Amino acid sequence: MTLALIDYGAGNLHSVHNALKAAGADDVVVTADPDVVANADRIVLPGVGAFAHCMGALSAISGMVEAMEKRVRGEGIPFLGICVGMQLLANAGVEHGTTEGLGWIDGTVRAIKPAAGLKVPHMGWNDVTPSRRGLLQQGEAYFLHGYHFDAADGADVLATTDHGGSLVAAVGNDNVIGVQFHPEKSQAYGINFLKGFLEWMP
Repeated sequence: MTLALIDYGAGNLHSVHNALKAAGADDVVVTADPDVVANADRIVLPGVGAFAHCMGALSAISGMVEAMEKRVRGEGIPFLGICVGMQLLANAGVEHGTTEGLGWIDGTVRAIKPAAGLKVPHMGWNDVTPSRRGLLQQGEAYFLHGYHFDAADGADVLATTDHGGSLVAAVGNDNVIGVQFHPEKSQAYGINFLKGFLEWMP
């Protein structure tokens, strides 16, 4: 099983690669080659930083978005987006203007509104509360984000966390899942989640 970990200059690749290996992935290919992505058995899209920068960097690789669309949306292989990689699944992000996303899951990425006594960005360990049975388990994971996924359809919300109110911790439908937390920084909880993703047969 080949797992393509997409390298578009906007992800924590080394840590994610190590976490996937620790979870049992035996053939992780870190790649910026659309042909590799178009033939992978699973795809992971990491992401750190600003929505617009990440979407711009991904789109700048000729054929990459098309390869992802073909393999994930057309052929149904399992896909995981992490942090901003999850946010890019939205229709758009509104950070320094509006930037179009992949549009795989209806929603908009918006700034977290600070609640009294709580800081933004939302940083550190926090609860993950699944909305239904699936890959996500109840537990604690590591978060670092100042923007959140505002899902248009609650059925696409797989898990939430709380930071002065409910925030989306994971979204997904069919063969696509995205998590706002960092599995690679979430110790045993993160590794167990990645193990589940590697075994997932949507």
